Formats: sequence, structure tokens, C-alpha cells
Amino acid sequence: MQTHYIDAGVNLTSTQYDSEREDIVMRATQAGVSNMLLIGSNISDSQQSQELANKFGYVSTAGIHPHDAKDAPDNFSESIQQLLQRPEVVAVGECGLDFNRDFSPRSIQERVCQQQLELAKNMQVPVYLHERDAFTRLKALLVNTSITGVLHCFTGNKDALSFYLEYGLYIGITGWVCDERRGAELQSLVPLIPDNKLLLETDAPYLLPRTLAPKPKSRRNEPAFIHEIANQVAKLRGQTVAHVAKLSQDNFERLFDKRHIT
Repeated sequence: MQTHYIDAGVNLTSTQYDSEREDIVMRATQAGVSNMLLIGSNISDSQQSQELANKFGYVSTAGIHPHDAKDAPDNFSESIQQLLQRPEVVAVGECGLDFNRDFSPRSIQERVCQQQLELAKNMQVPVYLHERDAFTRLKALLVNTSITGVLHCFTGNKDALSFYLEYGLYIGITGWVCDERRGAELQSLVPLIPDNKLLLETDAPYLLPRTLAPKPKSRRNEPAFIHEIANQVAKLRGQTVAHVAKLSQDNFERLFDKRHIT
């Protein structure tokens, strides 16, 4: 019996997929992926993600990634709000702070992130959060508001995990957990995530699981490989792959259920 998965984070708009987007979706379906959350990183990208979600029967986000914060138009909140009227668009994001690459000035990142947190709170929708080397500042923004959502591609330490869980966020685990070089700390923290807060995501086409064998010639990740993340997470947690996949599916459906939104 085939295990069914939900991929809680896919960059299906990536130009890496331009020549075979239909094939990527087909392979995901064949691998048991029943739904995906298609990530938006700026207004144009969010619009494209919504269109793809509508086309393929998935869901999507709408937001401004911290890398894109410096280029956000003045009316970006209105544009996100309009996209959230679409049934496919279930979260604000990808938004947050990235002090690792600093592609946008930190002050602008914080302003754009805060506006999106406020929008999510006012519209009562979840947030799809990005945080890299910026835990202290994101924590400061979060404690001044009250939102629900997921910390996407969690790679932080135990203190960060404790805060995000106490705050009420879900935790997204990617192929980072399959990397024996830089993922050791994450591997030690995965068992501490409560069953009702775990989400599995590929962040494809990025973060190809290092444990995947054989690896694709393209060296590019895709949703069909989410089983490799599930295998590693199940091993670390002492649970079956089917159980971990079902936990993630149930959590995904609970977090991104728009039926209560007016």
C-alpha cells in the first residue's frame, strides 16, 4: 500500500523547472504526493504560484521573502490581501528575516516582515516563516503580535525550537535533516518536535537530500523525493514512515484550513 505525502513547501515557480514543470508534478503524484504548498517569494512569484496551485489542485502562499524585501512595492500588503481572497492562497509568506545572506538591508527586512505579520493577524491566516541567523530579531517581532503558522525549513538550535513551539508554530523539516555534515544538530532536535507540530517539506528544487540514492543527474530536488525526508525523520523519531507522513498530512490540513476565514 502506497504511503501518501503532502509537501509543505515547494518552489514550483523556479526557473529550474521551466522545461518540465508538468513532469515534476506527474512524478510527485506517482510518488504519492497528494498536495503541495507552492511558495511565493514576491508579488509576481506569488501570483504565479496561485495560478499553478489553481491549475494543479494545490495550495499556495503570497508574500515577500526577506531576500526580496528591498524591492517590495509600496502597496505590497494590498496585493497580498487580494491574493488571499483566492481559495488556493492559504498563508502569508514566505516572509521573515535572513541575516545570513543579507540580500536586503536588515531594517527593511524587519519592516516588511512586520507588515506581513500584522496582515496575517488581521486576516486570521497562517504565516509561512523564514528565519536564518536572525532568531533574536524574529523573536522580538513575534512576541509583539499573535499569529499562527510554520517556521519553514527549521535549522536553528534548541533554544529557538523551544521558543517557536511555545509560541505555537509548526516546524517544517526539509532535506537539511539528511545532511550528516551540517544537519547533526537538527537531527538531535527532530525527536523533540511534538507529533501535532511536525511538517515535512522539500523546499524543492533546493536541499536535495544527501541520503538519496541514486541521485538525479540534475542534482536538483523535487517533491517526489519527500519520501527520503520522511524516512530520515521516522528513523530519528522511532516512528514508521507511514505514521510520520500521516502526522504531517493531518497537521498540514489543520493549519491551512481556510473554512473558518470569512
